[in-house]
Amino acid sequence: MSTRWKPSVTVAAIIERDGRYLLVEEHTPEGLRLNNPAGHLDPGEGPVEGCVREVLEETAHRFTPTALLGVYLSRLQRPATGEDITYLRLAFTGTLGEAVPGRALDAGIVRTLWLTLEEVRASRARHRSPLVLRCIEDHAAGRRLPLEAIYTDASVWATPG
Repeated sequence: MSTRWKPSVTVAAIIERDGRYLLVEEHTPEGLRLNNPAGHLDPGEGPVEGCVREVLEETAHRFTPTALLGVYLSRLQRPATGEDITYLRLAFTGTLGEAVPGRALDAGIVRTLWLTLEEVRASRARHRSPLVLRCIEDHAAGRRLPLEAIYTDASVWATPG
């Protein structure tokens, strides 16, 4: 029996304020990289909830998604290990709330920073994924899809058994 291919499902937030985009600088197996606030979808959560959680963990701010930017697929082959990973990313845009007092950034996150589109383009060599810039470019171009385009069945939250 062959092994079923299972891409890693991730969620990302593309947050713009006053012409600048929120990125995180984080430690990765490839060194210090820039990324959108993003991470893996956890068991028992829908994509919208996962994105809200990831933004809180990586930026210490609350986030309210208002639109889906798109669904993206990318592949990474780690130079050091040869590991071959395919990522399926659901990217959202929305409103960043206030910082949560006393909330620390997730392990591995060095800092948050706000960059202009030009600065994001210029820092491409430091991006964790080619999707960092692609999602921001789609946001800047005005791409928005309704959140209703994503459906999460109640079975996702049900207790197994």
